[in-house]
Amino acid sequence: MASSLWQTVTSLGRRAPEQQQQQDQQQEPQQPTATTTTSTMDDPPLPKKMKQWTTALDGLGKLAQSEVDVPEPRDGEVLVRIEAVSLNYRDTEVIKGEYNHFPSLLAPGESIVPCSDMAGTVVVSRAPADAQLPVGARVISVFLQDHLTEPLRPEALASGLGYPLPGVLCQYRVFPARGLVRCPAYLAPAEAATLPVAAVTAWTSLNWMRPLGAHVGTADAGCADKGKGKDEIKNKETERRTALVQGTGGVAIAGLQQAHAAGMRTIVTSSSDAKLARARDELGADAGVNYRTYWQWQEPVMDATDGRGADVIFETGGARTLRKSFASVAFGGVINCIGYLSGKLDDGDDNNGEGGGGGGGGDGDKTPQLHRLNVNVLALRRNVTLRGIINGPKDRFEEMLGFYEDKKIKPVVDKVFAFDDVKDALDYLVKGKHFGKVVIQVAE
Repeated sequence: MASSLWQTVTSLGRRAPEQQQQQDQQQEPQQPTATTTTSTMDDPPLPKKMKQWTTALDGLGKLAQSEVDVPEPRDGEVLVRIEAVSLNYRDTEVIKGEYNHFPSLLAPGESIVPCSDMAGTVVVSRAPADAQLPVGARVISVFLQDHLTEPLRPEALASGLGYPLPGVLCQYRVFPARGLVRCPAYLAPAEAATLPVAAVTAWTSLNWMRPLGAHVGTADAGCADKGKGKDEIKNKETERRTALVQGTGGVAIAGLQQAHAAGMRTIVTSSSDAKLARARDELGADAGVNYRTYWQWQEPVMDATDGRGADVIFETGGARTLRKSFASVAFGGVINCIGYLSGKLDDGDDNNGEGGGGGGGGDGDKTPQLHRLNVNVLALRRNVTLRGIINGPKDRFEEMLGFYEDKKIKPVVDKVFAFDDVKDALDYLVKGKHFGKVVIQVAE
């Protein structure tokens, strides 16, 4: 069925560095630390200067590269030589001054280092011994440095790398010990750098409703089904559950890989038959829908699931895709609101107009009754859970890394750019031609 379906459907507030250092010291437990600079005599000496990119939130074309002093870690911190940085759509919004989910914390004319996702190596460690971050340790950044476990609190948003905190688009950076995870040995720096935002967001989308340690693909994942044997639970997880991912960007591809590795049925949407073919041939997707060929793509999605719908939907489109997601979701399913690639404004056919009084047809409401998106009715119709996903906590990140190591998942890197070609890389990302992640090689 999968083969014929493919043939049918696809043809169918920033703080100053000194203030940040003080906060890190206050939040980090006071424990014995050890200072080390180099691990062997063969290691090159640390440079005095480094390169970095900065933005005043005034446009991609105004990114500026500069040379500054290499920072020094304090107690509880490590200095990391950054080897690779991956780009996210969020980075483009920050640089353009469009990331307005909360007021800007930058003073007029002030600049910040953008980007949040990096992989590198510890070159100086003043971390406590139990942090297991010695010199030579390969590490990956945690996007929200203070989000260590659930639930997400508003104050943790102030610890986001690349905004409001200085980011990682530089050659060296100091991190508090809590702000890093150890990198799996089998991943190259360019692959590991793709994980903090895209992969963790995907993992959280699949697992936020599950206890830590009972993630998709485990024998305990169906533990809520009292009285059922492990074989029955496994069959429920692998044969009946479906994940629908929208597009072929970073979160979507990571979600596709994770769901496939967990044994779920996977469906992907795209405007490109070539990308759908790659998702099938390289990543094991079970079905694909070209939404330019099938504008009402919920219909082939329902066909692919024998009328049941998708249990988990990665909703990245926003206003122009949400109605179709409601029409594609299984009864009791989850729609994870992750992005808004169709824009931040309500769609003309799906808003309530101005002065509509909640859709009651009041004065000023010019939207036809038929086209209003009544989320209450749509959610109740199929007992749907709708949740916004920003990212995930550090403990979920570490849980995900264990899953990746067990399944030997290799993140998809679409293209690697040199450190001096950051503007070209961002332009490439904005054009949306990528399949997977766009990466900057920082270290030679």
